[in-house]
Amino acid sequence: MGVVSEAMVQDAQGLSGVLDQLVQLWLMVRAPIVAPILQFAVNLCLVMVTLLFVERMYMSGVLFVVKLLGRTPKTMWKFQPMREDVEQGSSSFPMVLVQIPMYNEKEVYQLSIQAACQLLWPADRIVIQVLDDSTDPFIKELVQAEVKRWASKGINIKYEIRVNRTGYKAGALKQGMRHSYVNACDYVAIFDADFQPEPDFLHRSIPFLVHNPELALVQARWKFVNGEENLMTKMQEVSLNYHFSVEQRVGSAAYGFFGFNGTAGVWRIQAMNEAGGWNDRTTVEDMDLAVRASMQGWKFVYLHDLEVKNELPSTFKAFRFQQHRWSCGPASLFRKVFPQVLKNKKVKLWKKIHMLYAFFFVRKILGHIVTFVFYCVIIPLTVLVPEVEMPLWGAIYIPSLITLMNGVATPKSLHLLVFWVVFENVMSLHRTRATLSGLFDVGSRVNEWVVTEKLGNILKYKTSSKHSGKRSLQRFMSNLLLKSWKVSDRLNIWELWTSAFLLFCSIYDFHYKGKNRFYIYMFCQSVAFFIMGLGYCGTFVPS
Repeated sequence: MGVVSEAMVQDAQGLSGVLDQLVQLWLMVRAPIVAPILQFAVNLCLVMVTLLFVERMYMSGVLFVVKLLGRTPKTMWKFQPMREDVEQGSSSFPMVLVQIPMYNEKEVYQLSIQAACQLLWPADRIVIQVLDDSTDPFIKELVQAEVKRWASKGINIKYEIRVNRTGYKAGALKQGMRHSYVNACDYVAIFDADFQPEPDFLHRSIPFLVHNPELALVQARWKFVNGEENLMTKMQEVSLNYHFSVEQRVGSAAYGFFGFNGTAGVWRIQAMNEAGGWNDRTTVEDMDLAVRASMQGWKFVYLHDLEVKNELPSTFKAFRFQQHRWSCGPASLFRKVFPQVLKNKKVKLWKKIHMLYAFFFVRKILGHIVTFVFYCVIIPLTVLVPEVEMPLWGAIYIPSLITLMNGVATPKSLHLLVFWVVFENVMSLHRTRATLSGLFDVGSRVNEWVVTEKLGNILKYKTSSKHSGKRSLQRFMSNLLLKSWKVSDRLNIWELWTSAFLLFCSIYDFHYKGKNRFYIYMFCQSVAFFIMGLGYCGTFVPS
């Protein structure tokens, strides 16, 4: 027994000696080698944060001027309501195609088809096209039966399918444009399967295209019917409200250019054809088409007061897939269109700068990367290297101002901004990986196109939402106590590893009494990564 105890003591002493040597080695290289490298990384991140802040301030300034001068779509563009001509009758209305692409949309297919069929427009001047790429035979039968039901009421509605899903959504839309009856159409309105346009949608959008021949696209705003479902949907609402309230409005008013949101918009078919039609070279076929149309000299208008109901992804898995597509696609598209935009002769220099620098580089690439690298990697590392100077203006003050500018677009959620910050930082991990994958064309998921899962929440939230807080709490507790799930369904390893790293840095900073007290932020961020790493985020649907 004594021999064993003596051996254990020797092993402990040996391990302690190794640790002492490692600590001494770290102290030797920390100041002369690690600190300069980390300080360079800090300074580089501060430059990127400054660029992001300047871009946000610029957009806020432009929006202020736009509102001050009263520049609305109806003051900037000609608008006259469409009315039947006494002599020509309904033939004075342009022919409109309505496309509804869908893929195994069991929960929402009836709502989108019904909304499209109830659009107010002369019956002989509209064609509704349901582009069904469903792989489930049962769902295909349901969709086809719904189309037949509306067709029996006299609605000009077509049910179109393909042999395969080549090109995914872009392929389906492209195939839909090849049918002979489309040749008679002037404009095409596009709605994803969970979108419900109001009956007057066409009357409020089409006149802009009819009376302004230089316009190619009219984009409407998204209205989220399940924004109050859980904390994750509330966070999404904050981000997307800023996108529509600021980014889209500024792009429309100042440049006549912004990214098409892929749905809730109306295109001039002539402009689409001149731009080359739909292209499936990236996972953001909508943005691709908008960029190519803009390079042909076409302009766009965004209608902030024209809202279309839709559903936010309410499961963490669906949201992660969506964000991968929305981050990887723009980076990949930026790499492919950069030389084309530079060489283009039809686009003015100031618009080129906006497209390449502000629209792509700052918002779609730099914004994702700096959020994760600076706030989840570099700042935590600085607590391990006290020789590095971290100015508070870059670590706290500027990020706080950016956060407030985002939150203003959703006043009802201002009290949740702290949660929004840690949530966005967690999601920046996936966005950064996706952005780098698309930018450098690496990884197997560069062109991965996963349809965002819909849970049919439009049905659940069609009624009053005054008890939504109670429902959210009940849903959270039921998810927490749910038994029928596999570990692999919930656990997210990347989040858990990042959580452990941040927790270590937080404890280290607290123990050694860091000068900036970053341990408070790092501990909160670590908890957020841990919770989302365990999958306790959003609505959980077991396999």
